Amino acid sequence: MNIDFKNDEILFLEGETGMVGVVKVAYENKMLFIATQDNEEIVQFLESDDIIAVSNFKKDKRAIRSQAYLSREESSPLVILNKDHPSTKRLETVLSIGEKVNLNCNITPGTHPEQDVLCSCDSLSGLEIVKTKTGVRLNKRFDDYTIEKF
Repeated sequence: MNIDFKNDEILFLEGETGMVGVVKVAYENKMLFIATQDNEEIVQFLESDDIIAVSNFKKDKRAIRSQAYLSREESSPLVILNKDHPSTKRLETVLSIGEKVNLNCNITPGTHPEQDVLCSCDSLSGLEIVKTKTGVRLNKRFDDYTIEKF
């Protein structure tokens, strides 16, 4: 299933107990800096049609927009936590950036440096979001979505 949206729009996918917002990177030659638990920094090179997917367990669109803004407009680095870090229990908003994102409810939020997996609620788990030139492609039909101005 394809969903088209513009660079100044955000796609919201709503699940029963959570929500994922998706925006395009929208800039050429952007770099994403990922701080790992090993005191290393990974640099990921992004294309303008790559996606920023933000998952939130309170269905808070403002939190999703804010996190997407920080990554897209301010180039805020991502921080990866150890799986036993106490803050993982308090993370309600997490994100992934790249050409595709697999939503999964069976991972610990904030602990995956690989950017193709994102913690989500049960009802969104298993959904794969893949970039297209004009939006995204989902691996299955999903009707509970909206598109708004970013």
